[in-house]
Amino acid sequence: MSSGNGVETGDKVVITGITGRLGRIVAQRLHRDPRYRVVGVDRRPFLGKPKDIEHHQVDLRSKKAQDIFRAGDVAALIHMGLMHAPRASSAELYSWNIRGTARLLEYCMAYNVPKVIVLSSANVYGPRPENAQFLTEEAPLLAAQRFPAMRDLVEIDHMASSFFWRARDIDTVILRPVHILGGVHNAPSNYLRMKTAPTLLGFDPMVQIIHERDVAEAIVCALPRGVRGIYNVTGPGEVPMSTVLDELGRQTIPIPHPLAKPIWSAAFRLGLSSYPVDEFDFIRYICMVDGSRAERDLGFRPRYSLKETIHAVEAYS
Repeated sequence: MSSGNGVETGDKVVITGITGRLGRIVAQRLHRDPRYRVVGVDRRPFLGKPKDIEHHQVDLRSKKAQDIFRAGDVAALIHMGLMHAPRASSAELYSWNIRGTARLLEYCMAYNVPKVIVLSSANVYGPRPENAQFLTEEAPLLAAQRFPAMRDLVEIDHMASSFFWRARDIDTVILRPVHILGGVHNAPSNYLRMKTAPTLLGFDPMVQIIHERDVAEAIVCALPRGVRGIYNVTGPGEVPMSTVLDELGRQTIPIPHPLAKPIWSAAFRLGLSSYPVDEFDFIRYICMVDGSRAERDLGFRPRYSLKETIHAVEAYS
């Protein structure tokens, strides 16, 4: 049963990408709360799944995925099922990410899902030398101009923003967290897990980081009915990249910028590095955001300290 104030006992919350690290954390956070009935959708198996979580191992674009929404009892969709696979083909990524997201939003409109949360990223703004110190949610999404691999994420963010205005009876929330650290297999965590990390000679940008469990809390904060909008989600503060590497005791390899991309492109192709070369702009320029709107409207504040957030990459390495 649902009310205008929030999600009540037994309401079905569908989580895409539930078998990933962050999906599991969100599911764990929700499934012990009697207000929620967690349903996972992921093409991967859910190993170690709690008994009270329902899981559908299906493709987001399939009729079987549509059938989950057809019953009409979905109270909320949390969409985290984006494919982040730098070695996958662009066609495969586009089909899964763009077509899959479009289908999900169609299901939500067709079957009257009252709440949609889309997990985007603050990276959609793009690291640029001319960036303002702290970008607000109104800043243009320019990441794809310098970083083609960000095209899908930027397009999904635009798609969700359009859906926000088109489906006015649905409470749509777009969350743009800063660099997520922890056991997640994303570029920032993979970079910081390297025992010897490449740096760009002459560059030491300020960065913003957030603990993976704080991201899960931000998602929970966005679930109540009536909450809608676009929100930057920030962690415990800003810090120079060199300080993060020093805190972790990492050795560094300073590389002149003109040589960095050719060298690291070869290392990536040979499987010697899991850090995509296109991500180098994030260790060159700033891309920091203002998270005050999420604190004001969602009541979100990070629980993990800067030191705890930095060392989250080691706890799961």
